[in-house]
Amino acid sequence: MMEIDKKKTKTDEAWERLYGRFETDCLLTADAEHCLATHRRLCLKWGSVAAVVIAGIVCFAAWWVVPEKDGDSCNLLTEENREKPTLVKTLEDGSVVYLAQKSTLKYPEHFAEDKREVNLLGEAFFDVAKKTEQTFMIEMERVRVEVLGTAFNVRNSEGAPFSLSVKRGKVKVQLKQDEQTVFVEAGETVTLQAGSLLVSETRNPELFDRYTSNIRFKDECLEDVLRAINKESVGWQIEVASPTLGKRRLTVEFSNNSPESVTELICWTFNLKCTRQGNRLILSEQ
Repeated sequence: MMEIDKKKTKTDEAWERLYGRFETDCLLTADAEHCLATHRRLCLKWGSVAAVVIAGIVCFAAWWVVPEKDGDSCNLLTEENREKPTLVKTLEDGSVVYLAQKSTLKYPEHFAEDKREVNLLGEAFFDVAKKTEQTFMIEMERVRVEVLGTAFNVRNSEGAPFSLSVKRGKVKVQLKQDEQTVFVEAGETVTLQAGSLLVSETRNPELFDRYTSNIRFKDECLEDVLRAINKESVGWQIEVASPTLGKRRLTVEFSNNSPESVTELICWTFNLKCTRQGNRLILSEQ
């Protein structure tokens, strides 16, 4: 009984955070408030997963992703994470960005044919889709990062030194001022110290886990949500039975949830059924 009460409390707190963000930005009409309150009561009654969901409310998309209008950034979109949970964004090429709190990512809606270029201020973990014909580049104030397909985290915050740790693959890092270039491999970290890039062994390999323990998605396609969940899942993989189902959109927050509980929540949200096939969980219409 105490365990159920704890889960209801966590769900209640998560809903209050999400509802508060909508209310603060004046995004709630009377109908939307009624809809959210109804969803909230259902989620609290259900109570088996500490997560929150809003599905099918596409009117929030303009708030979540804001086109830049000035200067050379006129074709860039902006994602800003002001909350503690990691904000997960899947880019056009399938690369997944885990944006930490107080961080901003700018990216084009469509990448160029020869490169995939984004801008970062703050801290993020990148899981880059491998495309040999399109180099993935991260532009920052003092440093440029270049990869083809790998996983790494970057810290480029005001008042803190630049650092990058590689989880998988190999990353090229260039200091813009004097064009000093270093290559960083899995298990290594590069930092900017006294105007120079220094490579050393990564002291805390578990640092990548903190990006995925508490994650949220904003108006993302179900197929992109599942792609991110499956990357971190050991054993189980969640799939949709049809491409149409994968295009449904939702806003959701997960906190240390298992693939089974994630599947249960998604099925409840969209009124789906789940079929087990080996180590696969297949979501389909009722």
